[in-house]
Amino acid sequence: MPLQAVENRRLYRQIADQIAALLRSGEYAAGARLPPERALATQLGVSRPSVREALIALEVEGYVEVRVGSGVYARRAPPVARVASLSAETGPFELIRARWIIEGECAALAAREATPAQVRAMEEALSAMEASWPAGDPLVPDRLFHLCVAQGSGNSALVLAVQALWEQRMGPLFLQLEHHFDSPELWRTAIAEHHDVLVAIQKGEARRARAAMRRHMDNAARRFSASWRKMSA
Repeated sequence: MPLQAVENRRLYRQIADQIAALLRSGEYAAGARLPPERALATQLGVSRPSVREALIALEVEGYVEVRVGSGVYARRAPPVARVASLSAETGPFELIRARWIIEGECAALAAREATPAQVRAMEEALSAMEASWPAGDPLVPDRLFHLCVAQGSGNSALVLAVQALWEQRMGPLFLQLEHHFDSPELWRTAIAEHHDVLVAIQKGEARRARAAMRRHMDNAARRFSASWRKMSA
């Protein structure tokens, strides 16, 4: 059963469904190594980030096992009903791109509009993030910092948008991908990037705040991609 090209407009779910069908049909026996990411992307006619998202979805659903430094291996396929469990989940790289757009503007607006109390809330969130690392979990104050920035924009619709994006950020796909590359060094870098955003907002420099937030998003996507390549090459 050959792989079929996937139209570029389709998301990771269609790719995952096609690979899952191959696994269920026995195209890849349990324990067999799947083709490398680059080969899958070429055969399917899609980008490599889309393949990464699909493979992470399949890992969450129990179809494959990602082995660090080795590759992606087929597991015993779960019941077909499990495939729909992530159907509404936004792919991690799509999510980062959406945050790049929306949270970059939130930061720029916060630099112009945030009240002193809102800036203090950002400072407290970042302090909590620093205090929770490396012994604790910085993800909760991380979320709080980003929501405080959105609130500083003065636009309640943007706050709702950021809340919705963070609901996806805390979903199983993103957390599984993060599990593969999470490290103290990553959080040290991320905290420094948050500090750059905060300083720009404190100084009222909208353009700098937007650039700092977007740089943070770009670096997050780069870290995800680099760590994934090490595992699936």
